[in-house]
Amino acid sequence: MALIEWRDDFCTGIKGVDFEHERLIHQINDVYALISKQADREQVIDSLGEIYGSISAHFALEEQMMKRHSYDAYAEHKADHERLLDDIRDITDEFETSLQLDEADFTDKLSDWFQNHFKTHDSRLHKLASMREHEQASSFTLRNLIQNAKKKLLQRNY
Repeated sequence: MALIEWRDDFCTGIKGVDFEHERLIHQINDVYALISKQADREQVIDSLGEIYGSISAHFALEEQMMKRHSYDAYAEHKADHERLLDDIRDITDEFETSLQLDEADFTDKLSDWFQNHFKTHDSRLHKLASMREHEQASSFTLRNLIQNAKKKLLQRNY
């Protein structure tokens, strides 16, 4: 069973953003499945790093778009991004130190945050006509952003 099911009400109408959101949901569901199956510790940590990297890259691109269009709620939206990244770091740290992941905490933080962020911040952001022309970043740019963020997360404890 998936932690988060993709729903049409998650769609922003911006092709690149919707693609990234669907991919993030898929990654979150993959980690949830690994945890449920009590997969190898390193595999879970690597997958948490992938989520962190993907979300960091997505947020960086979204924040660039907000700046480019002088978005009036930029500071509040960015603060919500930072809160989720902090939560993912905390989840990863807890898993690395305890060798267990608090499934309830993981599911609550990611599921609730993702769905609430869509309903509030993202729905307002993407309803603005000027933002609807957002172009999807190249796969090379996304791959580099993801790998750099993942490396930063996973190497900070070593």
